[in-house]
Amino acid sequence: MNSSSTLARLAFARRGTHLQHQGALWGLHRARYSTKDDNNREEGGLLNKIWRAGLGQKPKDSSSGSSNSSSSAAGGSSGSSSSSSSGASSGDALVPSGPERRHHKVFVVELSRKPLFPGIYTPVIISKNEALVKEIMDVKKQGAHAYVGAFLKRPEQPLGLAAAAAAGETGVRDAASHLYDIGTFAQVHTVLAGDSPDSAQLLLLGHRRIRKTGVISADPLRVHVDHLRDESYTSDDILKATSMEIVNTMRDLLQLNPLYGEQFRTLLSLTGSIDLQDMSRLVDAAASLTSADDTTLQTVLETLNVPERARLVLGLLKKEVELCKLQADIREQVEGKIVKEQRRMLLMEQLKSIKKELGLERDDKSALLQRFQARWDERKALAPPDVARAVQEELDKLGGLEPVSPEFNITRTYLDWLTSLPWGATTQEMFDLERAKKVLDDDHYGLEDVKDRILEFIAVSHLRGSAQGKILCLVGPPGVGKTSIGRSIAHALNRKYYRFSVGGLHDVAEIKGHRRTYVGAMPGKLVQCLKSTQSSNPLVLIDEVDKLGRGHSGDPASALLELLDPEQNAAFTDHYLDLPLDLSKVLFVCTANSLDTIPGPLLDRMEVIRLSGYAQDEKRAIARRYLEPAAAADAGVPAGSVSLADDALEGLIGEYCREAGVRNLKKHVDKVYRKVALQLVRAGAKVVRLDEEAEAAKPQQEAGAAAGGSSEPGATTTTSTSDSSSTSSTSTSTTSTSSTSASAAAAKPPPKVRVEYSGPPITVHRAQLKDYVGQAPFAKDKFYETTPPGVVMGLAWTPLGGATLYVEAARVAGSEARGSLTTTGQLGDVFRESATIAHTFARNFLAAKIADGTIPSPAPPPAATPSSSETPSSSPDAAASSSGSSSSSSSGSSTSQKAKDKEKEPPAGPASFFSTSALHVHVPAGATPKDGPSAGCTLVTALLSLALDRPVRPDLAMTGEVTLTGCVLPIGGVKEKVLAARRSGVKVVVFPEGNRPEYEELAEDLKQGLEPHFVSSYDQVFRLALEHDAASGSGGGNTDTGKAKQEAPLSTSA
Repeated sequence: MNSSSTLARLAFARRGTHLQHQGALWGLHRARYSTKDDNNREEGGLLNKIWRAGLGQKPKDSSSGSSNSSSSAAGGSSGSSSSSSSGASSGDALVPSGPERRHHKVFVVELSRKPLFPGIYTPVIISKNEALVKEIMDVKKQGAHAYVGAFLKRPEQPLGLAAAAAAGETGVRDAASHLYDIGTFAQVHTVLAGDSPDSAQLLLLGHRRIRKTGVISADPLRVHVDHLRDESYTSDDILKATSMEIVNTMRDLLQLNPLYGEQFRTLLSLTGSIDLQDMSRLVDAAASLTSADDTTLQTVLETLNVPERARLVLGLLKKEVELCKLQADIREQVEGKIVKEQRRMLLMEQLKSIKKELGLERDDKSALLQRFQARWDERKALAPPDVARAVQEELDKLGGLEPVSPEFNITRTYLDWLTSLPWGATTQEMFDLERAKKVLDDDHYGLEDVKDRILEFIAVSHLRGSAQGKILCLVGPPGVGKTSIGRSIAHALNRKYYRFSVGGLHDVAEIKGHRRTYVGAMPGKLVQCLKSTQSSNPLVLIDEVDKLGRGHSGDPASALLELLDPEQNAAFTDHYLDLPLDLSKVLFVCTANSLDTIPGPLLDRMEVIRLSGYAQDEKRAIARRYLEPAAAADAGVPAGSVSLADDALEGLIGEYCREAGVRNLKKHVDKVYRKVALQLVRAGAKVVRLDEEAEAAKPQQEAGAAAGGSSEPGATTTTSTSDSSSTSSTSTSTTSTSSTSASAAAAKPPPKVRVEYSGPPITVHRAQLKDYVGQAPFAKDKFYETTPPGVVMGLAWTPLGGATLYVEAARVAGSEARGSLTTTGQLGDVFRESATIAHTFARNFLAAKIADGTIPSPAPPPAATPSSSETPSSSPDAAASSSGSSSSSSSGSSTSQKAKDKEKEPPAGPASFFSTSALHVHVPAGATPKDGPSAGCTLVTALLSLALDRPVRPDLAMTGEVTLTGCVLPIGGVKEKVLAARRSGVKVVVFPEGNRPEYEELAEDLKQGLEPHFVSSYDQVFRLALEHDAASGSGGGNTDTGKAKQEAPLSTSA
């Protein structure tokens, strides 16, 4: 073992690694399998040994006893002592001149990473192979050289060695199938025992290439091998150039990667004395230094053609050079970035130190404290005492905290909110009634109820000398200006404006804030409002208050109770601030589309102002005053080039935009003007840029000014001023747009172009609306020019405004369910109950009228005519005339005649109409849900009209709830129903007496052309609707002579 250790120290002396005892060899193994660069550097240390051996030089530290040592294959005859290497001068020659017979049977050492090349040292660890370790250790103990076959494992290993050994002879033949066929005949230079008997560490030195030809045993694996020699080649210029290129490439590799060290320099210094015939050793050494994958290196090992092998290795070296260059670039970029950042950080620290020395800057905490203190000094005069005490405590707390503490950020954010709120600071309100009225009238048309309420608020505030917070609730259909009127009110009062929507809100924290202990906690909307407006008396618009949600995070509607209560909001407590906040001076304006979904306690705290839909005249005025100028400005249409005719505007309002608001009307007007803009461009309208025109006119103006002034520059200026004033007036009109955004329109930048159009003005008429906005979605509300018996027009209220509603009643012929009532039309529960009440009341009412003689008692029905079965000889014409039918049948079939006779029933008179008839009441537009009690009068009138076979007045519409005793109760939505009646061309309207004050409060232009009738009992409705032409005998009131009249309405209504 002393001789082997000496040889190992000799082999690795030049690479600076001293393999002493077991720990040194393990260090070599770690270097071999750690990284590719380290692997190349370690293997490069063998070059000096290889070249010295190739040049015939002996090692410096050769042992004297090694020349007489005998060599033997591991596992061979232990008694052999003679050397067979006749050409070698010593027993440790790298490549013996010829293999001995016993060297054709070798034990196999498996390599898992890279193949072993001839002339190269490599460390190998053997584990779980006690038989192989024992054979090698026995040979080394005898002082002989042990030789093994080093074979690389294939990528996939079908069977393990233990399974192969247990598989019999077949397994023996396949035991080496997981190894490549060609390996390296290697000398076991050094053996170190492992921690267990089945493990050891070897240092192998490759000698020559071998090929396994058969398997001798599986445990330990021993194979037959053939020793291979390189193919003969001729040293020519190409080969010499290749070898020199390999040397040059290795030199470049050394320059790019200093890790290869002194071994590369030793190799390159000997290149001038290398014989080209030893090219194989140079190529193998170069291949072992690359970081190529094991498959590629195995291909190099299996290549016996030296020139071909040299070309493969040269390619691998070139790739290695490129890889080193890429690594160098990456290293340079990373190091440059790190150096730059470090330099910047160093300079910043130096700058901070210099500023601190000069007193120009304090640390972050001191700057924060100074900023908070300065901000609080401006507000603490008006702040409540408890707030001032809390702020001072938080300032002291912040001063004692470290910036890296989590509590520091929480306290800093809390102080930021506390010192940003306007504690007691208010804006100066304006109590000028004339100015407020002008602002409201300029921004909105109509809405007199809202305007009067705001003027009352201003008057009360003026008399009191101070304004108090109020809670108003504007209720109305979409598009009537609820949201935009809030901004106008704030402008009229000179208050700051803040809006937030609670539609779909389900988290109480959005209103009352989060606790400060939560991560990302924030105050509620009201605290954010005060910080944003910097005023304690803003106007806060809470939009969509009827669409509040409710979830697992609480009930926001209940949270609004404290906020909107004038008795409690003077000390409103936000969860985040945890301090009382005075909201008594805030003017709250809420908006809603309906009151049905607003909780009762919340509704009780608000003053409700209803905004009904706009009448047709109001929509026309809004369109002319606001919508058309805004649409023209948005579309870039010059003033005077387009006009929307009155009939076209009427058509838009009546056939396209029947909604209560004007939002849809604005969309249609915008669409018309966009179409007109397209026509103008196609007609050759020119666009002149004002900036280019000004630049072009500038030299002329300067020349005119130098000449003392002339008329042309003045004319140009006048034209420009005129255009500017025209544009300004258009912009002003746009600013006062009714619905959506006065401030948004005012914020638009002035136009930078001017449109010049010299063609005739474009006028849009009603007949052309189809080309501009498409087909009209609404047809006429009046389905009947003359209503037949059983059909009555009612008035209904919808969230979008008012509408007319027909009620149709018909008698079901041939039905067995006599005295029954069927309702259709997607009616709600209340509507169906009203129909049942109407059916009962109409039956009693008709009987009472017949009893007191108001309605004549009908004559007894004629005698029954014999059927065709009883008088088979009667002709079809005779049968038809006897039954009162106007049609005849030429068929002689008795079965068909019986069926027809069964369907025919004698017409029921008024007295027995309800008891003998199955009735069907239908409300058209079945896809629209309908509900409510206000159709009682309409239902009773339709049933009585059918029973008496009398049509109602064609210009009549009615509404009102009817009780079982005939009382007519008040209803809601009077204005909307009046608008619907006017839109349908109705002249006479019937309202309950209880709605008379509501009707009289309507504007005179809304009531113009209507004949209202206010009733308290249904008897008044009956006289107005069904007795209007009884005296004249028209309308089919004679039941004795009009037997055939009753069937005609049935077919018409069907």
